[in-house]
Amino acid sequence: MKTHCFLLLMFCFLFFQIAPGAGLTSLGHRSDHYLCVKNGGFCLYSSCPLHTKVEGTCYQGKGNCCK
Repeated sequence: MKTHCFLLLMFCFLFFQIAPGAGLTSLGHRSDHYLCVKNGGFCLYSSCPLHTKVEGTCYQGKGNCCK
């Protein structure tokens, strides 16, 4: 019984680490929102403010990454 519980626990740790809530969109790929914020930018659905410029996209291409 202990072996079954241990295997179930290891299975849960293995597969729940790569859940979308962990910041990964698929195996090893970060979302564009994460990369924008990591590089010092911020995401907006509207155009960027006057003192900033567009550096990329956010929200799967639906928003702007401003920096």
